[in-house]
Amino acid sequence: MIRSELVQKIADENPHLYQRDVERIVGTIFDEIVDALSSGDRVELRGFGAFSVKKRDARVGRNPRTGDSVQVDEKHVPFFKTGKLLRDRLNGK
Repeated sequence: MIRSELVQKIADENPHLYQRDVERIVGTIFDEIVDALSSGDRVELRGFGAFSVKKRDARVGRNPRTGDSVQVDEKHVPFFKTGKLLRDRLNGK
């Protein structure tokens, strides 16, 4: 599901809301998640999962085309861990 499909589904299920308001709500939620992660916080949505940031150390990688060694810098990557309720629903429990 992409963002526009999510907005449309929420708007369809809530006819009392204007679509532009739903777009603003969804955008605000995503912006808040991004802001929290960029400041190093963890975002937990009970029953769904938790977003966090993991640090990957600098390392020596390989260019697959040439086989040359390449220095890969340290970086931070987003990480998502599913909640128990979501995991159980995906596994049919």
